[in-house]
Amino acid sequence: MTERPRISIAYCTQCNWMLRAGWMAQELLSTFSTDLGQVTLIPGTGGIFAIHLDDVLIWERKRDGGFPDIRVLKQMVRDHIDPDRDLGHVDRVNLEQ
Repeated sequence: MTERPRISIAYCTQCNWMLRAGWMAQELLSTFSTDLGQVTLIPGTGGIFAIHLDDVLIWERKRDGGFPDIRVLKQMVRDHIDPDRDLGHVDRVNLEQ
C-alpha cells in the first residue's frame, strides 16, 4: 500500500489565524476524506500561513498574495493527488457572476 498524501497548514497564532487554518483543514478532510493520510495544523508566529502537500509548498500567504479561496485550494490539492477527479460544484463556473 502506498502512503497517502499529507497536508500541513502552518498558521500565525499572533494573527489569530487558527480558525481559518482549522476551517481549511476541515474542508480538505471533508472533500478528500480517505484520500489523505493526514492534515496537520502547525502553530507559528511572524505572519506565517503556508500550506504544504507532502514536501511541496502549494500556498504561501506572502508569496501568493493572501489566503487561498477554498475552491482554488481544493483544486490545487486535487491536481496533485488525483488530477482526473471531478470536484462537482467546485469545478463548475458560476455563469451568473
